[in-house]
Amino acid sequence: MKRTILIVAVALMSMMSMAQSIVGDWMTVDDKTGQNFSIVRIYQGPDGLYYGKVAKILMGPQDVLCVKCEDEDKDKPIQDLVIIRGMHMEKGELRGGKVLDPNNGKFYYGKIYLKGGNLVLRGSLDKAGLLGRNQTWVPAQ
Repeated sequence: MKRTILIVAVALMSMMSMAQSIVGDWMTVDDKTGQNFSIVRIYQGPDGLYYGKVAKILMGPQDVLCVKCEDEDKDKPIQDLVIIRGMHMEKGELRGGKVLDPNNGKFYYGKIYLKGGNLVLRGSLDKAGLLGRNQTWVPAQ
């Protein structure tokens, strides 16, 4: 009995540490130039879901607007824009929800996980993640 409780406690603690390591500031890298583009802050909202907002733009003008976005995001500043929305933790990964690409104003299905100390964001057109691409983000200093 004590052994079972210990195993469950260790499993829960490892899951919590995985969630805490995804939460934080991550430096995005421009796919075309390879330069640091922005810092995205991933956080857990009061609803228990995970979100990510552009905390700082590192490349280009700071006051750029999301002109290709639609609805409530149309013409909002990209800095402080929530681009990761409503994801939940499942098996050490963030899944579900959606990811906004401010460059084209489109939403994608998303999955976020850690690999080698970096964060991998998989954005895809389909829920299964077959039609999409990965971006690797590094911890922000």
